[in-house]
Amino acid sequence: MTDNVVWHQTTIDKSERARKLNQKPSVIWLTGLSGSGKSTLANLLERKLYEQAHHTYLLDGDNVRHGLCGDLGFDDKARVENIRRISEVAKLFVDSGLIVLTAFISPFKDDRRFCRSLLAEGEFIEVFVDTPLEVCEQRDPKGLYKKARQGDIKHFTGIDSVYEVPEAAEIHLQYIDESPEQTAERLYVLLQQKGYVS
Repeated sequence: MTDNVVWHQTTIDKSERARKLNQKPSVIWLTGLSGSGKSTLANLLERKLYEQAHHTYLLDGDNVRHGLCGDLGFDDKARVENIRRISEVAKLFVDSGLIVLTAFISPFKDDRRFCRSLLAEGEFIEVFVDTPLEVCEQRDPKGLYKKARQGDIKHFTGIDSVYEVPEAAEIHLQYIDESPEQTAERLYVLLQQKGYVS
């Protein structure tokens, strides 16, 4: 950053925007292996929040690579930059008063910590979507595990690239053989019980 760039202080702040929207802005950060159900759950959860009159925005891993992060690859350095960009965008959305849902593998602890560090206490809610690798491989909705096993995809999380399990996620959503709708409802209830959403 150049010394010639100075933060411009606006007259309307996050607390005023939050009051206007009648909600507590936050980032609900879903992390887990590819195929764990993050995107499906985030989508269902956003619908539920919307129906309860919450103002939300969903940032999905694949979707942001069509634009904001379209210039990035999948090696470790690119993955770090991908999450850095998403973290900064999520922070802006929180500042606007929204509840932001994110669905990213986000395999590295330090990257998730970085996003947490950008936000105020209680604004970052880490949700570990803990689906076993064998279940993710059985699902394989995009055929990526098959390609990774064949060596056609390199740096694939869970195969030849590490996934660092969250140590103290606010919500540890362990895999249960149930419908996506049931899991999303379970997640919504947990968020309510912990006071993150009304």
